[in-house]
Amino acid sequence: MLSVLAVTFPFFAQVLLGYVAVRRGLLPLPAIPGLNTFVLFFALPCLLFRFGADTPIARLLDPAVFGLYLVCALLMVGMTMVLTHGRGTDWNNAAFGALTAAFPNSGFMGVPLLIALLGERSAGPVIITITIDMIITTSLCIALSRLDGEAGGVRAAAGRALRGVATNPMPWAIVLGATFSALDFQLYPPLGKTVGLLADSASPVALFTIGAVLARSQMNAAEASHWSSYVPVALVKLVAHPLLLFLAGGLARQAGLPIDTFTLITLVLVASLPSASNVSLLAERFGADNGRIARIILVSTALSFLSFSGAVVLLT
Repeated sequence: MLSVLAVTFPFFAQVLLGYVAVRRGLLPLPAIPGLNTFVLFFALPCLLFRFGADTPIARLLDPAVFGLYLVCALLMVGMTMVLTHGRGTDWNNAAFGALTAAFPNSGFMGVPLLIALLGERSAGPVIITITIDMIITTSLCIALSRLDGEAGGVRAAAGRALRGVATNPMPWAIVLGATFSALDFQLYPPLGKTVGLLADSASPVALFTIGAVLARSQMNAAEASHWSSYVPVALVKLVAHPLLLFLAGGLARQAGLPIDTFTLITLVLVASLPSASNVSLLAERFGADNGRIARIILVSTALSFLSFSGAVVLLT
């Protein structure tokens, strides 16, 4: 356990540093969008491109992994909606709560953390999960969030979701990296060095930014939500999601699907990550209770230091 904590502690410590920097006023709130822009449009796309280009195309287009993770993501959305909708929670807030339960922080945290723990072979399955969560899971939850709205709300929300995907550089970086992998292309060396430098900066800046975004979300929350509205969802994310993937993966293997042990461990550890921090930004944009969403993300991130490390000990 101590050897695992020695690997995971620096990652969570950087999240804590970003949180403390904002709470103590060392990092001004207007600076956070700049950090987000650097991570989202420069550092992470370069990191995803590099891993996509270096990963065999067969691992990036693995239909068994895609199907297993997608089914579990849809089940997580459905289960969380059933647990929360109608109990003082409207469609909008239930949908974004479901998104926090189904969407792990695989981009900002998962890629650097899992590669540090498992090696670069884990990049392929992680990239598949990122693609599913950014395109399918997010779009589904945004559409569900509009069921309380006026006629045409779902269609308008779906259009905004698709535009968001189209303008997000991370899926395009994955596609470009996969193209380079399939065609065995190599970047011109000076350009490759530039991409490498940006990719190397992704991990520390992304983790620091997670903490900063969490602190800003908590500070901007209009009023405190009762713990019963966010702690259960955080626990669903950290316990039910990885357990579901573990059980579904075992059933899939018994059914003959070609999912090896390493890939299944990688997927379960992705599901063990805390909720994605960008859900807070989406909730704010679509008028959900961002204070509740921020607290789900904050609680899941704080608890995952021990729960994620425990999952690593049990599975590796």
